[in-house]
Amino acid sequence: MAELTLTTFVSLDGVMQAPGGPEEDTTDGFEQGGWLVPFADEGMVTFMNEVFDRAGAFLLGRRTYDIFAGYWPEVTDPEDPIASRLNTLPKHVVSTTLKDPEWENTTVVPGDAVAGVALLKERTEEGELQIHGSGRLARSLMAHDLIDEYNLLVYPVFLGSGRRLFPDGGPATAFELTGSRTTGSGIAIHTYRPAGRARYGTFSQDV
Repeated sequence: MAELTLTTFVSLDGVMQAPGGPEEDTTDGFEQGGWLVPFADEGMVTFMNEVFDRAGAFLLGRRTYDIFAGYWPEVTDPEDPIASRLNTLPKHVVSTTLKDPEWENTTVVPGDAVAGVALLKERTEEGELQIHGSGRLARSLMAHDLIDEYNLLVYPVFLGSGRRLFPDGGPATAFELTGSRTTGSGIAIHTYRPAGRARYGTFSQDV
């Protein structure tokens, strides 16, 4: 059974929408796409290569799948650590409208995504089942405690608007920090594992 991991880029205020370019995702009139690019550096590339090196299969939402499918099949260098995995390993896209995916080794997860993803976790025998981006899908799986590990790359920029990773009204959850590093441009990379429901207390003060 594979672990389901999420790797995503977020701003200081939690926005994950359109990090890679102005036209990537303009939903709800978002005009700040490409906010990640000025901070991209060697440390970020090194970390992402490490993540993809652990992949056994990929799980993507429809929008992220379309973005990836429009770019990565054109990267044919077999030594490229990301393209070589995305182009050859199994890819599962959650969609109710995609019927005939053209990207090699792609299957569609129709209907009940939660049940389908739980089954995929059981059937993936080697490596991680990895989600990249795919905010809507990630939020639906969070609500059912299906994500085993979160890799959050936090960029030193405040956006003020845009779609965020953690939704209002989601289940209150505690996390354990299992890894942390920073890059030269100021990206803070944190790896978390869910640790049950959030706990609460109070500070007492002697009078």
